[in-house]
Amino acid sequence: MDSLVSMRVFCLVAELKSFATAAQRLRISPAMASKHVMQLEKRLGTRLLNRTSRRVSLSESGTLYFEQTRQMLDSLDEVEAAVSHATVVPHGTLRLTAPVWMANAIFAGVLADYQARYPEVRLDVDLSGRLVNLVEEGFDLALRATGAPDEALIARPITRVPFYMVAAPAYLKRVGRPTKLADIAGQALLHYALYPGESFSFAGEHGTETVKLNPVLRSANETLLHLAALEGMGLAFLPKWLVTDDIAAGRLEHVMSKQIIFEGKLFAVYPSRKYLSAKVRTFIDFVAADKRMR
Repeated sequence: MDSLVSMRVFCLVAELKSFATAAQRLRISPAMASKHVMQLEKRLGTRLLNRTSRRVSLSESGTLYFEQTRQMLDSLDEVEAAVSHATVVPHGTLRLTAPVWMANAIFAGVLADYQARYPEVRLDVDLSGRLVNLVEEGFDLALRATGAPDEALIARPITRVPFYMVAAPAYLKRVGRPTKLADIAGQALLHYALYPGESFSFAGEHGTETVKLNPVLRSANETLLHLAALEGMGLAFLPKWLVTDDIAAGRLEHVMSKQIIFEGKLFAVYPSRKYLSAKVRTFIDFVAADKRMR
């Protein structure tokens, strides 16, 4: 039995969670689809799929095998298409991880328009806030706001993202509105957990000035920090996309009238340039070209 065919059968069954539906797509019998998967399990010496009378799900080993095999098959399709000069139609599941604060209307619109243009691509988006290991966890792509991307990965800049220091009017009324950088030293900070340290350096009247703040809340979830800022809990560095409407409505204010701004870059990060799949390449190009991301 052809192992490559068996791998394709397995991946389709895993994606559709059904032997019958996968068999219908492949124009083979459900019994033959099951035979292909059993052949793989016998060769690997482990169960890949958990089967009941009602559902099919990936085992722990199957999840790992599926992610690695899916990427390999996508790359193989790309290579074969390039050799034959065929046009590659993006397809399959695009596993993407991005910052929590990208759960907003702008990015949702971008995702909707991309999927409308490439309907054969299914989007699986992780917004957990954790730093994902792309290779080990089988992700195709990450969008990361950082000043220094991981050198072991390929990073393409997408757009600049200003981060404003903001606070609720109630907080500023309670502690006093700062007029110089020294005024914010020791103030309550809603601290993004992945930022190292509690000190921040800014351009002041007399060159670079460093101030140390007092973290009263730490979290890697920007949505929680945003909500805590709205409650008047302290100062927070938050991305422009997340706070523009709040600033316009007066729910949040710039601390020191926009003087304190950190401008990060949003990068598309992926494991390798080699045989970059059509779904990854088209998604990166689509996001980079979209004016809403500016």
